[in-house]
Amino acid sequence: MSKLNDIKKIYFIGIGGIGMSALARYFRSKNVEVSGYDKTPTPLTRELEASGIAIHYEERVDALPKDVDAVVYTPAIPAQHAELVYFRENNYTVVKRSDVLQWITEGSFNICVGGTHGKTTVTSMIAHLLRHSGYGCNAFLGGIAANYNTNFWSHERNVVVVEADEYDRSFLKLVPDVAVVTAMDPDHLDIYGTPEEVVNAFIQFSQKVKPGGCLVSKYGLERGNELNAAHHYTYSFENTGADVYAANREVKNGSYVFDVVAREWSIKEVTLHMGGLHNIENSIAAITVAKHIGISDEKIRAAVADFRGVRRRFEYALKNEQHVLIDDYAHHPEELNALISGVRSIFDKEKLVLVFQPHLFSRTKDLADAFAASLDQADEVILLPIYPARELPMEGVTSELLLSKMNNPNKKVLGKEEIKTWVAENKPRLIVMAGAGDIDALVGPVKELLS
Repeated sequence: MSKLNDIKKIYFIGIGGIGMSALARYFRSKNVEVSGYDKTPTPLTRELEASGIAIHYEERVDALPKDVDAVVYTPAIPAQHAELVYFRENNYTVVKRSDVLQWITEGSFNICVGGTHGKTTVTSMIAHLLRHSGYGCNAFLGGIAANYNTNFWSHERNVVVVEADEYDRSFLKLVPDVAVVTAMDPDHLDIYGTPEEVVNAFIQFSQKVKPGGCLVSKYGLERGNELNAAHHYTYSFENTGADVYAANREVKNGSYVFDVVAREWSIKEVTLHMGGLHNIENSIAAITVAKHIGISDEKIRAAVADFRGVRRRFEYALKNEQHVLIDDYAHHPEELNALISGVRSIFDKEKLVLVFQPHLFSRTKDLADAFAASLDQADEVILLPIYPARELPMEGVTSELLLSKMNNPNKKVLGKEEIKTWVAENKPRLIVMAGAGDIDALVGPVKELLS
């Protein structure tokens, strides 16, 4: 692709984002000179710096490289950001992350995973299946794969596994050979306006599948019959109406063992060491893709058993006889439902304390009733103040709004320091920390207090 070949120096505004950092690693692997800005240092930016990428953390035009061939920004960056304004006003090539993914995937065999939740885990599982089996792929993940401690890797095989992000409709720039749709629940209504428009976008995404291509979609999706491709498989946790589903599920030594049953094939005794019943369903989607592209049952079984999960997706930050601390990215009511039911499937006799940080004022406002119903399923709930990300505050939209809608009497809003004090005093046996903001920075201190 000539656009890519012309790039010798590239700059990222928001380089520490999970999707942006994968692209930064891609260009670094191609010996392109990479630099960037982010507002705060994180373990991820430190890793990028250690790989030779220059990063600064202040919004300063005088710190910018002036001879870059392209500038990439994330939609989370405000339009008035000084660096973004400078590059635009001076006629640099300024593009979104989704544009660069479009350039990268124009000449490859693409497996694109979309969905309002579940996509990061399914993408990581598929990429791991292809890597572990020796099939090979280039992977662009929306999370850190625990097996490899990275969100990107390259391979000489011209196959790309990529997370297809519905935010800002960016997934419509991709052209899949194989597409996966995990969920089409209402989200990003600040972009789409209505739940119907979210579904319409996913239908458009399915229409991008190349002629003769394959679509794997969750069974029972509303308007799922409008998703279409030459080869279309539906998958389910255990609904036998789906084309592929799980059967004979057991829990052995804290892991799941199950059979994967399809119309024309089955794989016996698949072992998944990642917690959460929803992750059995995620693995079925990944296995269906692996079978479609011709990976053998033995290699699939071995790869799934070796999969160690994704950072912040049902991740055990601490697990011993005294305490269990689970860290999860869940930031949508359906994700919280799946997380809580997954925890209950393994720790059914323990009191479940959930610490949740709402993400975005708009999402909290749009889905307040559903959030309250999800949170009510925990035994005790502690809410952090809303993490604003790219938004300004909205009048009347606070964590107290969720509290007021909950029926569970064991609920409170605490700041980060107050949560540490509470944990030190109460030492809960089972604590789940969830959210897509900066709650992950609290996991380490809580683990220390419990240890």
